[in-house]
Amino acid sequence: MRIDWWTLSLQTINAVVLIWLLAYFLFKPVANVIAERKAAAGRLLDEAEQAKSDAQAARENEQATLAEMAERRSAALNAAKQEAEAQREALLATARAEAERMREEARAELARQATLGLEAQMKHASALAVGMTKRLVDRFPQSSLVSGFIAGLAAAAAALPPEAKADFEQDGDARLKAPRPLTAQEEADCRHALEIGFGRPVAFSVEIDPSVIAGLELENRHATVHNSLRADLARMAAALDGHDAE
Repeated sequence: MRIDWWTLSLQTINAVVLIWLLAYFLFKPVANVIAERKAAAGRLLDEAEQAKSDAQAARENEQATLAEMAERRSAALNAAKQEAEAQREALLATARAEAERMREEARAELARQATLGLEAQMKHASALAVGMTKRLVDRFPQSSLVSGFIAGLAAAAAALPPEAKADFEQDGDARLKAPRPLTAQEEADCRHALEIGFGRPVAFSVEIDPSVIAGLELENRHATVHNSLRADLARMAAALDGHDAE
């Protein structure tokens, strides 16, 4: 077999040129395309990974936002609940205070009404006592309305403190009240008894006052010395009313 080296050489050259042409015009573009597609795929993968990371971060941010919103909502609800509880307690306290005030006013009104009722009863009883006493006194002899009280009036005058006695002695406006006009003897007996009681003569005028009922009362601008049924009735009324009679 005879080998044609020229032909073989030409064929080899043709093969090399063909390979170069293929490598230049086919393999290199294909390789570039593959590299570009690989790079694009890498970029897509990177973008996908980035998108995945962004989505994960977004979900985490969303969850954090939701958790924060839930916490704020819970805090707002707790604050509203506490405020409502405080307002309820304040309203209850106000209502309790108002109820207590109304109860106190009711108690005070009941006590006032009871006091008014008692005072009315006491006034009625006093009026009845005075009326009964006057009717009884009208049955007594007129002389007994004065004479039986002269010694007691003198004793009351003697019991006065020194300054009160001095006031009566110096005051020229003293009045001796009697339930009826005094006889000359009764007036003389009164002046004599009071002179003994005060330890010296006392000037006074006689004044008729039927409300004395029976007895005598000596008074000036500052004090009163009494020995009368009116004073006794007033003393008894004051004792029943819980007060000390003067």
